[in-house]
This record gives sequence, C-alpha cells and structure tokens, in this order.
Amino acid sequence: MNGRETPKAVARCPICQKPAVKAHRPFCSKRCADIDLGRWLKGGYVVAGEPGTATLPDAPAEWDEE
Repeated sequence: MNGRETPKAVARCPICQKPAVKAHRPFCSKRCADIDLGRWLKGGYVVAGEPGTATLPDAPAEWDEE
C-alpha cells in the first residue's frame, strides 16, 4: 500500500462476529453455519408481511398436460 489506500473491510460472521472464512462464507465455521440453519428451520427468522399474500405465477402453457 502506498499509505493512501484503505484496507478492505473484513467480512464478519453474522453469528459470532469473528472474521468469515472462505470455505464457510459468510460464516466463520461450519458450527456457525449450522446454528444459522437451525434458526431458519425452527422459525427463528421471519419475513415481514401479511401472511398468504404471495401468489405464484401461472405455469407456461407448454407445461400443461394434454
């Protein structure tokens, strides 16, 4: 560095705030990745909004069975 460049920000694990590791990005370890997955599976994370307001698009006509 020439003294004017700023160092890149280090990505932090969203679970424990340790530096993220490329093999488990954005986490620091498999353990933290598993903790996050467990939170998703147990309903610990939710998306705000009215329940049941999402709709699926219609399937293309070529998907219809004849």
